[in-house]
Order: sequence, then C-alpha cells, then structure tokens
Amino acid sequence: MKIKLATALILCSAIFMSMSNATDPCASQPDDSDLNVIPMYGKCSPFNPQKTDSWDNRVLNMASKDPARMSYLSSLVAQKTVSSAPIASGQAFNIGNYIVRVKIGTPGQLLFMVLDTSTDEAFIPSSGCIGCSATTFSPNASTSYVPLECSVPQCSQVRGLSCPATGSGACSFNKSYAGSTYSATLVQDSLRLATDVIPSYSFGSINAISGSSIPAQGLLGLGRGPLSLLSQTGSLYSGVFSYCLPSFKSYYFSGSLKLGPVGQPKSIRTTPLLRNPRRPSLYFVNLTGITVGKVNVPFPKELLAFDVNTGSGTIIDSGTVITRFVEPVYNAVRDEFRKQVTGPFSSLGAFDTCFVKNYETLAPAITLHFTDLDLKLPLENSLIHSSSGSLACLAMASTPKNVNYTVLNVIANYQQQNLRVLFDTVNNKGWYCP
Repeated sequence: MKIKLATALILCSAIFMSMSNATDPCASQPDDSDLNVIPMYGKCSPFNPQKTDSWDNRVLNMASKDPARMSYLSSLVAQKTVSSAPIASGQAFNIGNYIVRVKIGTPGQLLFMVLDTSTDEAFIPSSGCIGCSATTFSPNASTSYVPLECSVPQCSQVRGLSCPATGSGACSFNKSYAGSTYSATLVQDSLRLATDVIPSYSFGSINAISGSSIPAQGLLGLGRGPLSLLSQTGSLYSGVFSYCLPSFKSYYFSGSLKLGPVGQPKSIRTTPLLRNPRRPSLYFVNLTGITVGKVNVPFPKELLAFDVNTGSGTIIDSGTVITRFVEPVYNAVRDEFRKQVTGPFSSLGAFDTCFVKNYETLAPAITLHFTDLDLKLPLENSLIHSSSGSLACLAMASTPKNVNYTVLNVIANYQQQNLRVLFDTVNNKGWYCP
C-alpha cells in the first residue's frame, strides 16, 4: 500500500500569538496544556544553560552534531526489531531537535522528552540510572508501573535485547543513539500527552548511559516501527500526527504536536510517503529535483533515487539540524546559488557559503521538487544570519564523507521550521500546502 506524507505551510507564530501578549508566559502554562510550549532556550525552559549565547551560535553548535546524527540514521537498517502535546526546540541534548512535555506514571511525573521521527521506541532515564541527569522517572512512585519479561511479544520487537535462552527474565537490551549507548529494561506505564492518557505504554527504562548524546529526560519515538507511539496508539490516533517546529530564534513562541486526525489541516496537496524495508523506521519521500531561483540544478538523478535494496533516498527527519544532500548534489546546488549571489564567500562552522548580508536581496529561493508537489522554501528556512547581522549563510550542507550513508539525503528541521508537517501512515494523506 502506498503511504503518503503531508506538510502544511502554516506559521506557528500565528497559531500561538497569544503567548507574546501574556504578562508571565511561564505562569500561564499548566502541565497538561495542549497549546503552550517551552522553547529549549526560551524564557521558561528548564534546559537553558546558555541564556546569553546567540541563537545562531547555538545552531552552529547543533549543526556540528549532525554527522553523529546521520551516522545513527545510517545504522537504522532492518533487523529484529486531536490531542496535542507541547513541542519546543531541544538543543541541550547534543542533538538538534525538539522536546514534548509529557507525564509518565500514576500519578504523572513531568518530563520533557525529545521528539524523534526516526526512532521507534521511547526510552526514559529511571531513578538509580548510572550516568543519567538529575531528573529521572521514579518507578516506585507509580502505581501503574509494570516491568516486562522476555516472554511478552513486545520484547521480541526490541533491537539489541538480551534474554536467556530458556526460562524467563527481565526484557533487557542495549542500544546506541547518536554516538552514545545505553542499557535499559522494557517496561509499561501510563503515558499522558496533553489530555490523553495512554495506559500500558511500552518503553525502555534506562539503567545506565555511556556518552553525552542521550536525551536528558528521555525520547519519544514517532518512527514507523512496532513499538513507536503511532503503532502503540493505532486505535486512538489512527496513524496520524503533525508538528509545527518553532524557530530556533523563538523566545516566547512555540510549536505544537497534534496527534490523530481531528483538527488536522483539511486542504492538502500530496506527495507519496514511501516505506523502505531496508530502513523501516524512516519516513521517505521521493525528491525528484532542486531548483535554485529559476534554474533546475543539473546532477545525476540516481543520487536522489529511492531504492528498497540499499535503503537510499530522501527522508524527513526531526533530529537533523540542516538539510544534507550527498556531496555531488549539494555541490551542484551550492555552486548555482553562488552564481546568483554576489561574492566573495566565506565559511562559518558547517556552512561553506556565507556572504555579506547586504546581498541577501540577491539570494534566490530554493525549491524542492517532490512527486506531485513543489515546496518553495521561505528565505528564513534556507538562510541563517550571524549574530552580528553582517553575514548570511546558505543553511544546507553535504553529507559527511567519513560514514557510508548509502546515498541518504535528509530534509532537516531548520528547513521545516514554522511549517506544519503532517504524517498520515494509513489514509494516504500528503505534504499539504494552503
């Protein structure tokens, strides 16, 4: 069955404009609010260690973590394996993505979990965890907490599990995430998203962490595998969710995660959302070409080709910061962009095409061509400005050379900011534009 993905070009700031008028936006947010959210580096964020750092420096730091993120995406090969929740930029975890505000257990314990469209299982650091942050989930304080044994069907769906050959035992497993590793036990407990309560939700209770990339208060997987949020809530959300990612510049404004078909955009234009059995967790789309200004950039089309045998193609990902194309594709796009903008050009971190901001009016629009859909990126989604305001940079890059990505192109979160992206994995919805 052909599956489709949907995107809506709706400004998140327009949806949540009331926040800018609040006297105290922190005090105005109840824990179970289905509207108000907390940007990671915003006024109300519990993860704001660099309050004086400029937003562009944070983006530069986040983009420097993309190679580890792409290495993780490349590793996701097949093996054993409307309610709304607040969503906010989540830069404090060494991966450039976003967080949702949830409650785990009975009574609910508040946690801020990373939203990840390319990961299936949820995992949460629990009390007693070695190497975890100070804020953890306490199983002993929850009356609905249940550890799972190897004999349950869910255990066989976890990658990296360690179970005895005979008899029973706790469903334990070891996994890697963006360059770090963790050990966990599969458990069940109540998950609250806004006003929805999902009983008996299966997730990994983390016992130990090695490395610095594991999200401090856990991760909520929105991938396509059997233990993802969508798979565990099929009757509730019908395989549908959408998000609007707030800009990294946001201080008061935020985005939203909407779960289920109710309240989603009605008018849509579609492009197929493809399932690749080689990388079954990821959301693939058929990118057919790229236009810079009015020029259709020439490059071998096989570099964009969707291939079920190799796992190659183009994915939509919430955790990569800047859009990455394989090197020949990126170089062709960059070179055409440079032709249409007055130089000279310089580099800044991951960005190799920076120019004097006064020339920004010459910067051409970049249009991504998908099957049945053309997406013209707003300049704020294709350019980044230095904190001094003197430079503007093309906010894209090539895939790193030191990892085999099997021709994996990634449409990243910087290019998705302030757009509503709707995924419908059942009813063949599509990338939607008003």
